[in-house]
Amino acid sequence: MSFLDHLEDLRWHIIRALLAIVICGIVAFMFKGFVFDVVLLGPKHSTFPTYEILCNLSKILGLDQSFCFDELPFRIQSRKVAAQFSAHMWTSITAGFIVAFPYIIYQMWSFVSPALYTKEKRSAKWFIFITSFLFFLGVLFGYYVISPLSIRFLGSYQVSSEVFNDFDLDSYIGLVKTSALASGLMFELPIIIYFLAKWGLVTPEFLKTNRKYALVLILIVSAIITPPDIASQFIVSIPVVILYEISIIITKVIYKKQLKKEIK
Repeated sequence: MSFLDHLEDLRWHIIRALLAIVICGIVAFMFKGFVFDVVLLGPKHSTFPTYEILCNLSKILGLDQSFCFDELPFRIQSRKVAAQFSAHMWTSITAGFIVAFPYIIYQMWSFVSPALYTKEKRSAKWFIFITSFLFFLGVLFGYYVISPLSIRFLGSYQVSSEVFNDFDLDSYIGLVKTSALASGLMFELPIIIYFLAKWGLVTPEFLKTNRKYALVLILIVSAIITPPDIASQFIVSIPVVILYEISIIITKVIYKKQLKKEIK
């Protein structure tokens, strides 16, 4: 295929991926009540599973019971004429992207697969499954861990009893969406390391030597996306550290295979 033919092929893969996002987004648009009342506004209520689990744990361990509450002291408001409709549209698109993520990965793989070896093509199903699984796992982690921790801290934080928290709708939804999507992409670390190792850009020794710097970076990222308390940062950093260690194991496996090929 010529360069222009490759561009044409890429264009159709992108169009198919966008169509999948639009179709899934339309479905999400139709289920407005579930998407907003149950999913997005779920972390606002004391009955959210994360709060109940942390409340029970704090009671058992005899710790601070700040997660045991009846209602968060803030309201969500819409101050612009088209704010609610705009939030409905963009939230539906985001939901469409999350739901259609496996198909988007499939389209990406379909574009690059003609340049791969037969053995590499056979691993397509595993690649799509693992990539999608890590993404969804990260989204759930962001939604059930990062979002409620952030909302609980920021929603109850006050500089004075005279100032009441009235959060804008876009700000609240943006916090939940950013937490979920950022975590979903962050959980793709093993996949990124896998390809870097395949291309010879990363080795097990490199990851081991720079482990301490990676830990510092992980803590910095955790501090950015979570409330400024040590417990929240620690909870968020644990799975990322585990993923980093898994990435080291992945590079070891790839490095050994490459050494065997060179010996042969």
